[in-house]
Amino acid sequence: MRLFAVWLALVVGMAAQANAEPVKFQSGDYADFRQLLSREAATSMVTLAGTLSFPDEKRDRYPAILVVHTIGGYQESNEGWHAAEFRKAGFATLTYDSLAARRMSEGAGKVWRTAPPWASAVAEAYAALQLLANDPRIDATRIAIVGFSFGGEVAHLSAFERLRTALVKGDSRFAAHVAYYPAGVYGAVAEQGMYTGAPILMLLGNKDDNLPIAKAEEYLAYARAAGRSPPIEVSIYSGAYHAWTVPSLGASRFYSQYDSTRKCPYFLVGSSGPALLVGGQEKPLDVSALQACLKDGRGYSMAYDASARVRSTDEALAFLRKSLGP
Repeated sequence: MRLFAVWLALVVGMAAQANAEPVKFQSGDYADFRQLLSREAATSMVTLAGTLSFPDEKRDRYPAILVVHTIGGYQESNEGWHAAEFRKAGFATLTYDSLAARRMSEGAGKVWRTAPPWASAVAEAYAALQLLANDPRIDATRIAIVGFSFGGEVAHLSAFERLRTALVKGDSRFAAHVAYYPAGVYGAVAEQGMYTGAPILMLLGNKDDNLPIAKAEEYLAYARAAGRSPPIEVSIYSGAYHAWTVPSLGASRFYSQYDSTRKCPYFLVGSSGPALLVGGQEKPLDVSALQACLKDGRGYSMAYDASARVRSTDEALAFLRKSLGP
């Protein structure tokens, strides 16, 4: 039923878009970041379905935006709405059904007994980047990624240089990253070349208990203290809860059934293997402590905020125009 619902949403969305076409692309499936970073072959290859859409204005080549949905899957009222706003501004858009997000959603409530498929999620994003870069209608040097919650985390992770070089040859990269209320699971170890150098806009709500502002600020302070200030611009929306762009959520409600790392330290990805950011310092990975914080921090609040959606869309568009050009 879920596959049918996703397919139906894509078909309905395409019916309203004269310049839309279905696409498919392949991506590697990985057990974890260790497998990816050690350059081991993917466990398997998966095929993803998406929709590539173009603005009404005719151009020889378009800047493009990859839109990555929440863990709940693609919604026309959220990802579809934003993609339409991006096309009005002159950007081509690619939306797709993330198999990694589906696996993570199906595993909700298991307190991550196995590694969640974040490595596969990043691989999907870079496979989509290659699809766009190989399309003669797209300017390969002007492709951005915009994500929401799960997708916001992917948008941030895809800016990690070590992950980029593990997935693509040459200097192909996203030209800009926009992370709407990311999950706040991963950071990069503060070392030379931790980020690709592309600008990042992180949009956070001060009522978001899935990624508390203090946790995000601790990570940024840690990187700056090491002399590795990341290219991240943070914008905070007062009164906004997690997932404020999703109209179907309605008023604020606590969702106790969802996993969250809100009470866990950042997982750090770097050359020396996995680590945790504890008290502003890199500490060895402690699996038992992670299990405890995941259990203790289960659940978070979500609510729709129409005003924040409008303001954050305007800010994201201004950032994208500045980063990619008109």
